[in-house]
Order: sequence, then C-alpha cells, then structure tokens
Amino acid sequence: MTETSATPTSVEFWFDPSCPWAWMTSRWAGAVAESRGFEIQWNIMSLAILNEDREDLPETYRDFLPRALRLARLVNGVRETHGQQAVKPLYDALGTRIHPGERTDWDTIIAEALAAADLPASSAAFADSDEFDASLRESHGSGISRVGQDVGTPILSVDGVAFFGPVVSPAPTGADALRLWDGVVAVANVPAFFELKRSRTVGPQF
Repeated sequence: MTETSATPTSVEFWFDPSCPWAWMTSRWAGAVAESRGFEIQWNIMSLAILNEDREDLPETYRDFLPRALRLARLVNGVRETHGQQAVKPLYDALGTRIHPGERTDWDTIIAEALAAADLPASSAAFADSDEFDASLRESHGSGISRVGQDVGTPILSVDGVAFFGPVVSPAPTGADALRLWDGVVAVANVPAFFELKRSRTVGPQF
C-alpha cells in the first residue's frame, strides 16, 4: 500500500460480531488503518436490538438473532470489564472462527476466542447475561442514531460523518483498499452527500 493524504483524525466502526458483511468491511478498514497509520475505535452494535420490534422477519433470520445477541453481549461485557482495547482482539478471534472458519459450535468458539484474546474464560458468562445490556444499547444507539434505523451493520464514522457500509465482497486489498478509503473520505467531506447504492450480486467471500 502507498501513502496518500486521506488520513482522518477520528474513525469509529460499529459491528455486530455475527454479521459477515461487517466482518469483511472490518478487514478492509483495519488494513487501511495500519497502512495509513491511524487508529480505529471499534464499537459494538446489535442486530438483535435493531430488529427487536420488527414482526416481518423471515423465520431463519429470527432464529439467528438470539445467537447474535449472545456474541454482542459477550463483546460488550468484555469491553465493560477489560476496556475498549480488548474489543478488537476479541472481535478478530470470534470472527476468524465464525466467518472464514464457518463454525457453529458457539460455546467452543467463545472459549477459544477468549483464550486467543488473552481474556479469562469466566468472561464467557457475559454471553448469557443481561448485566450490561444498558451499555450495549447505548453503544448500539450511538452508532445507529448517526445513520438511521433503516440500515444495519457495519457503520463507519470518519471525522464525525457516519455511513452504513461500505459493503464489500471480498474485502479489497492493496491499492484497491486505499482507493476505496479515499473515496469514503471524499464523500464524508461533502455535506450534501447521503447515499450511493447498487444491489449485491455476490454473497460473502472471505
């Protein structure tokens, strides 16, 4: 990757650990941050909270939400007890097993991810606890309030301007990754810009 001038002063990223689209965007954003030398604040949000009042969900998606809530609660519980710096390593460890790993043995995934992130095994209890649900809702609300209720995860904020997305498959790398980043920064600097979209023609490609 090469250096350009599109380096923001503040970048935040909201994700639900269960979302494959957020996972791919996070791989792109993390690689660009490493190349450009800026930090990302990784924030938890919840598809379960986002969809809790919807009655028109397909049964398969409705069945997915309790599992998604477990993982969101886990990450948020770790954030509350071990600090913001623990969020990204845990997200990386969970996502690697869930998305490219395509595993569904959730309790084992949680245990392995906690160990990989150097977190205590006892933190697994957060996945089934509502102890920190208030702060989970606060983090979720902080992200979704910037983009509206009609979108989901990921949410990317660049210098205070937030968007849903970008949605990518697969995650771009190298020069392509930087070109996409420069485009995001460019539209974030145009106050009149709101939306640019096309239908997906491929599924998640890890």
